[in-house]
Amino acid sequence: MKNLTKWFIAAFVGVSVLTASCVDQIKFGDSFLEKAPDTGDMNQDTIFGKADYARAFLWNTYSKMYYGLATNWNSVDGKMNTGMFEVLSDCWHSHNAWDGINRKYYSGAYKASDEDDADDTRFNYQKENCWEAIRSAWMFIENVGRVPDMDDAEKNRLAAEAKAIIASRYFDLFRHFGGLPLVEQTYGVQASYELPRATAEETANFIVRLLDEAAAALPWDLGTDDANWQGRFTRAAAMGLKCKVLLFAASPLFNDNESYSSENPQIAVENRQVWYGGYNAEWWNRCWQACADFFQELDKSGYYSLMQASAATSAEYRSAFNKAYFIRSSNTELLISTRIIGKYNWDWWYYWGEWVTFGGYTPTLEYMQMFPMNDGKPFTDEYLKEGAYPFFEKNDYNQPVRDPRLYETILVNGAAYGDHAAELWIGGRENIDQTRLETGQTATGFRNYKFFKEGKSSLAGIYLEWPYLRLAELYLIYAEACLQAKSDFAGAIKNVNVVRSRVGLGDLNACNPDKNLMSDKNALLEEILRERACELGLEDVRFFDMIRYKRDDLFRKPLHGLRIYRNDGGGDKPWSGTDGNASAFPEKPSAFRYEVFTLSNSSRSWWTNFSPKWYLSAFPPSEVNKEYGLTQNPGWN
Repeated sequence: MKNLTKWFIAAFVGVSVLTASCVDQIKFGDSFLEKAPDTGDMNQDTIFGKADYARAFLWNTYSKMYYGLATNWNSVDGKMNTGMFEVLSDCWHSHNAWDGINRKYYSGAYKASDEDDADDTRFNYQKENCWEAIRSAWMFIENVGRVPDMDDAEKNRLAAEAKAIIASRYFDLFRHFGGLPLVEQTYGVQASYELPRATAEETANFIVRLLDEAAAALPWDLGTDDANWQGRFTRAAAMGLKCKVLLFAASPLFNDNESYSSENPQIAVENRQVWYGGYNAEWWNRCWQACADFFQELDKSGYYSLMQASAATSAEYRSAFNKAYFIRSSNTELLISTRIIGKYNWDWWYYWGEWVTFGGYTPTLEYMQMFPMNDGKPFTDEYLKEGAYPFFEKNDYNQPVRDPRLYETILVNGAAYGDHAAELWIGGRENIDQTRLETGQTATGFRNYKFFKEGKSSLAGIYLEWPYLRLAELYLIYAEACLQAKSDFAGAIKNVNVVRSRVGLGDLNACNPDKNLMSDKNALLEEILRERACELGLEDVRFFDMIRYKRDDLFRKPLHGLRIYRNDGGGDKPWSGTDGNASAFPEKPSAFRYEVFTLSNSSRSWWTNFSPKWYLSAFPPSEVNKEYGLTQNPGWN
């Protein structure tokens, strides 16, 4: 077995000189994005010789945590060359032909060597700031004890925060690659090191151990300090992330009697680095227990709660949901959030807005249909018959008829949009370019609304937090654990109902009387996964739900869009009632007909040649070839 490769050691080396970028005073709260003046070069003795410098070092480590939106032109912030891996799920489709989604994945062109040569793969092993964050966090843990003007209580707390950062970055890697080399210290360049890939079980347990250790030393919440320090790890965050890690670890991707792929090479399968070697119900029991512990502590300590509507109206339900995922200030639902770094950098909202308009994140018909009606009953094909009103009451765009989360996630025909109701019919203002019916942001008949609102101009000056973990997800994790670990149908439904009630939806079981949700495990699981898709859209959930349950049926399934036509004699021209030319079409559109069509993006060959090997990514061959114990995942040579 050979030594760790040069790049890997470089990521963990405990070098004596650290540049100013290591100690920029990245603040939290309202000042989180402000950078302090350049402090020049500093070595470890200087940094850990003063509390302010040591704290600033840890704050900079926080800046290396995962952020989900594509926001700039570089290998990290550009994501999949403007893509997001959630668009590989059945809820979204990319019509941006040059993003990594199309070039590498829809086309089936992705290969292991892309991890060495390209910047548009879904999550590169070397280029996502994971190892840099892990190295910085371990360096902090190893040195914080010698800071002279910091008391022991703060040292223990900050070291616990660093452990939680390490755990989060390992989880980011774990869900893409499986078992990983386990680093528990910084490394010097003079010594020789061997760090083989651990098993999937060892990796999951390593992450959980770090979170347990962090939780034991952290406060449950930030209390009155939340406004200034929101974003720092708490015990609630560490315990909640443990639930999320164990949910993934307990799922059939790893926890099954068969490995997810039989393709060569099989060494990672034989070494149990991509599965446990069989099914073990104890994983689900551990997930359930972690959830039970979290909610017991929540009942005891309080503070965190779902954002709630101020009135029982669709508008207020939608507002509460918006605050839950979009708004940082006074948000009692966020457990872990990350930020765009650099107030001086305006590019993030400009480029994110541009890439949405290129059609990189268009919602599918299948996704629109997942959202129930506003009473909680499921959406059916009856609502797409000619003359039907699937989104609003007839002639009244102020009366939504669907789950309020739909309107906050997808722009649909008739929704409020600037100074008018969105015109998504063929020829309407938001779908007027007849040459782009198969491309662009309205190519599926819908537009993305989540994290985008009404375009990039509506985002200017807003520093979006990334909702890495919300309390709503914890309720849904608990629901799944109740079902899988205890066959507790009532308990599972109860937890789902907590999330549904926030947006005014009725009891899950009562709204689905034909699905036998109190006795049919598969049917209830499908409902839980659907609720997760509706509640957590574009938050890196649906794609991993499809992966952890090995749902090749969903990856292979052809997807659809919806063409909408005016059916009231108005033709295919936009209604001009608000732009000073009302005489042309004095009445709002009053009737529509609908045409379901199959998405025909020729590059999405996944529909015909999907292989389970895609569930996990390839390691860079250059690293595997160093022979220090990094085995390649099945199907990638």
